[in-house]
Parts: sequence; C-alpha cells; structure tokens
Amino acid sequence: MNKRNFAAVIFFAIVGAFLLFTALMMHPFGNFNEENTPEMDEYIIDNTQNETGADNGVTAVVFDYRGFDTLGEATVLFTAVAGVILVFRRLKK
Repeated sequence: MNKRNFAAVIFFAIVGAFLLFTALMMHPFGNFNEENTPEMDEYIIDNTQNETGADNGVTAVVFDYRGFDTLGEATVLFTAVAGVILVFRRLKK
C-alpha cells in the first residue's frame, strides 16, 4: 500500500469514527409534551409572529430559525452548479 492509499484509509477511518460518534451522541428525536405533540412545534406555532414578524410559519422556520442551515444548503448548491459548469467548459474545449 502506497502513502496516498494509506492516507486515504486513515482519512476515511477518522471521518467514519466522527460520524459514528456523532450518531451515538445525538439527542432523541422529538420531545413530546402532554398533548403528544412535539414541543418545538408548539413553540414555533406560539412564537413565530412575535419573534420573527412573519405571517407564514414555514417561511419563518426556513429563513429565520434555520437561516444558517439554509445558507449552507445554498452554498452547497452553488458549489455543485459551479463544478458542473467547469466540467462542461473543459469538455467543450
């Protein structure tokens, strides 16, 4: 095994260990209250208008409560489109 393959194996082992550790440390999905509805749903429904000023709850969640997540998704999409454009430009030549 050459140095490059060994480095790749080490890198993927570290990434895999990180993903496994992260999955094991995650909190349980959804904390339910007495009415058997998720607590976060009730919080968003009750406080969206006051905290964000948005009339639409979905818009408030996407752009206000999860703004950094949406920015990350847009960055990934832009990077993918830029990569495809670069590949097609090279094929054209």
